[in-house]
Amino acid sequence: MTENIHAVSDELNIINMDDVQTEQVNFLWRPYIAYGKITIVQGDGGEGKTTMMLAIAAAITTGASLPGQNISASSDGASVSLSVPADVIYQTAEDGLGDTIKPRLLQLGADCSRVHVIDEDKRELCLSDERIEQAIIRTGARLCIIDPLQAYLGGSDMHSANGIRPLMKQLAAVADRTGCALVIIGHLNKNRGKSQYRGLGSIDIHAAARSVLTVGRCPVDDSMRVVVHGKSNLALPGASMAFGFDEKSGFTWLGEFDITLDELLKGGPPKQKGSQFGQARALIESALADSGCVASVDIMQSADKQGISLKTLKRAKAALNVKSVKQDNVWYWVLAGGGSGDKLNDSSDEGGQEGHVLPVTPLTPLSKTRTQNKLVLPNQPHDNEAC
Repeated sequence: MTENIHAVSDELNIINMDDVQTEQVNFLWRPYIAYGKITIVQGDGGEGKTTMMLAIAAAITTGASLPGQNISASSDGASVSLSVPADVIYQTAEDGLGDTIKPRLLQLGADCSRVHVIDEDKRELCLSDERIEQAIIRTGARLCIIDPLQAYLGGSDMHSANGIRPLMKQLAAVADRTGCALVIIGHLNKNRGKSQYRGLGSIDIHAAARSVLTVGRCPVDDSMRVVVHGKSNLALPGASMAFGFDEKSGFTWLGEFDITLDELLKGGPPKQKGSQFGQARALIESALADSGCVASVDIMQSADKQGISLKTLKRAKAALNVKSVKQDNVWYWVLAGGGSGDKLNDSSDEGGQEGHVLPVTPLTPLSKTRTQNKLVLPNQPHDNEAC
């Protein structure tokens, strides 16, 4: 008995917290995706999970900023925005590399030389596979995406805590050792209970992630999707973000959207909360219905009278693929790819920066009175400012 006690004592190792060095959490996309941690992106099939992550991967490969980020990297370590390109691993078991993944990456402007895939021809990959860590080290990847979760369980029962817990613990250790942001894409189940139980499989999957993002269809516009930050252990939850994507206009971040996770999962917020975006869309569509263009100051004035915020108006503008063009020092909103006519310099921010030439319907000249006395709304940008 005494020998057994000594044996146990020899194996016991105590860590004193006074000896532990504090570490700052760095973010790939603050506060949504952290370096060295596991993030889960979940949602129903066809709701844009893969497209959103491909858009994020494309931004990483070119050093582009993500919503809410400053392109200049911070020096305090609290939030690192990539200002230089970095490599990404995108592991998928659902979509073809040549007919789906690469065409999407090219459409999103990715540097495909920085996107890597672990070859599974000879041996299928699983979450406990040592090749994940080897690939991260070899490529120097800062982001590793596994899509979808259930394809990489290696035969383990995803509903069994005893089977899932060791896999997630091992994957978390890989993320910690390499400093790579690990993102797992998963599906939702059909339950109608609490949001933390909507992820497919054991609750231990949700528990192992430091951040969980849920993607769903926007309740007021089928062409939009919303990503909600449902779980955040490392920082305050980020604002819900809307994005749009279609074959014509591609992927576009549309800014913040006022919706909670429970509202998203139940099919949308109360009607009065989501109605402002619908009103903004209707306003823009009506204003552009006849000539295909409208003076930006006019539409901002109309929005202000209807109680529509500038942020919501701009989000609706982006969703409708409406562009800003300038003629005779006056800004107009026009439908992109509209009818033939004059060719004007296009700028998405109405800040005077040159853009591509956009064909639009001929503009009706402003009256002399309006040209000399431009309308400027309270708290609204002037014509030479972003709008």
